[in-house]
Amino acid sequence: MSETEIIHPRPQLTRERWIDLNGIWGFAFDDDDRGLTDRWVERAEVFAAEITVPFPPESQASGIGDNGMHPVVWYRRVITVDDSLRSGRLLLHFGAVDYRARVWVNGQLVATHEGGHTPFHADITDVLDDGPEQTIVVRAEDQPEDTSQPRGKQFWELKPRDIFYTRTTGIWGSVWLEPVPHTYIARLRWTPMPERHQLGLSVHLNHLPTHPLRLHLKLTLHGVTLAEDSYLFLRDELRRDVGLEGLGTMNWRHVTWSPDYPNLIDAEITLYDGDTVLDAVKSYAGLRSVGTDSGFFMLNGSPVYLRLVLGQGYWPDTNLTPPSPDALREEVRLIKALGFNGVRVHQKVEDPRFLYWCDRMGVMVWGEMASAFSFNNEAVNRYTREWMEVVERDYNHPSIICWVPFNESWGVPNLATDASQGHYVQALYHLTHALDATRPVIGNDGWEHIVTDVLGIHDYATESEPLRERYGTPEAVAHTLTARRPQFRAIVLRQNVSQGAPVMLTECGGLAYRPDPGKPWFGYGTVADSAALLERYKELIDAILDSPSLAGFCYTQLTDVQQEANGLLNADRTSKLDINAVYAINRRPAKSLPGEVLVHIQQAAEIMTANANSGDPV
Repeated sequence: MSETEIIHPRPQLTRERWIDLNGIWGFAFDDDDRGLTDRWVERAEVFAAEITVPFPPESQASGIGDNGMHPVVWYRRVITVDDSLRSGRLLLHFGAVDYRARVWVNGQLVATHEGGHTPFHADITDVLDDGPEQTIVVRAEDQPEDTSQPRGKQFWELKPRDIFYTRTTGIWGSVWLEPVPHTYIARLRWTPMPERHQLGLSVHLNHLPTHPLRLHLKLTLHGVTLAEDSYLFLRDELRRDVGLEGLGTMNWRHVTWSPDYPNLIDAEITLYDGDTVLDAVKSYAGLRSVGTDSGFFMLNGSPVYLRLVLGQGYWPDTNLTPPSPDALREEVRLIKALGFNGVRVHQKVEDPRFLYWCDRMGVMVWGEMASAFSFNNEAVNRYTREWMEVVERDYNHPSIICWVPFNESWGVPNLATDASQGHYVQALYHLTHALDATRPVIGNDGWEHIVTDVLGIHDYATESEPLRERYGTPEAVAHTLTARRPQFRAIVLRQNVSQGAPVMLTECGGLAYRPDPGKPWFGYGTVADSAALLERYKELIDAILDSPSLAGFCYTQLTDVQQEANGLLNADRTSKLDINAVYAINRRPAKSLPGEVLVHIQQAAEIMTANANSGDPV
């Protein structure tokens, strides 16, 4: 893929031309919420401050660096639209605005959106002025104390503490312009069917065509053409199961997507009206299957042991926003270099470019939602609506292998006793499967399972012996599921939920250096120095890998975040430990896998060790 496609803010559907609008914007706080009444949309003098988009105003990188409670913020920018952008339609894209957004162009309202983690766009063609200069104004409302609003780790108090962090208000995702034709490809959906040597394809146009069009598709893998065909386009959606005839006798490990062999199928899609090209886009897909069977997590029909790390996606000077696209690539490289084959993106919907690098480098991802913390009708409506947008946005990424709509009963605090909260969790579980029938779903990760495809347990034992006692034998695991409460919560609320589901420690560890006196700090266990941290880490991971019944683990966590100091890496992504030593600990074979899979994992570990030592990120 070209460099333009790699850095494109929407890597699953790219066009050659797009205009980056990140950078300096005018900015204003609106603590009295007078901006609408006083028509700030028409008053340039209000925007005396400057902010660097897409960094939130709480961050130092924004140029504002104000952590106070500011529920309403405004942005303004004058852009130039030349004649080359006026031949078709012009779309204005926002990657993420937290939480409620209104957008005006030249004084005309062009978009409203609610949801702090999902993208939206506006067709601004019909409101463009005749001259080159066009004015964009954005109002963002993010009520910091509203716990029915999906917020994840963003704290509703003034200062961060415990496991909660500084808020992110307003624009925190990329902003860009995209010229498109009058009739254009609006959405793509790839559904891998490796067992049938097929890819399911769904293409949506922006409107119903007035006459038949033609779609040309070309799929290639490692320079080999797998499929090339044309289809008659009669409606605003086309669906096809595309046979990958070009697979031929190719080695299957060089065809399917996996952490060891992250093969990606490149797609070129062209929309024609007769012989005239209307639109041309590029995309990619991964041919792989995921699921569960008889206590194992399955990838491409074989058991795979999940070695995940918890990724919070916070950065020292930029909060939820990555400091650069290159930082996302480096984050994924570090996950691989530490010996993990996956990441649980925790309480955040991560930047699509992060998922792109997970796709390309071979890192499995658990897709999660930023939780609300109250249960009421407003919370249910908000959460469900945004979660549906999350699943739609990220469906195509082969790296995502599991969906996690709820975590630790956040947003459903009385799940064990309130039937309506139980129905809510069940509804989101089944809704997620309805939207995506290809991936496992964890209804409520950590404890209080009532419906799930994976029994995720959060157990922050800081010594190895409790882990061996709880998970060292199948009988011990069965006892833990039914009788123990590692974090003072019942793991299973309905006994039949556990039948055949893989059991994993989906949060564990949390080790940190001993805190400095008087310094804000949170961790689950302390050690004196780097040597002690590595020794204790090995003891914990060895105990987990020695379990004959666990199907995987997720270590807390990848990096320090503000006062939460239990990362394997510092907040600036420098390592606390010898990376090669951590790699060796994480890649030791797990006793719960069948013998032939252990051989495969050992061979893969040797390949990965060679790559890690050579600096190759894949």
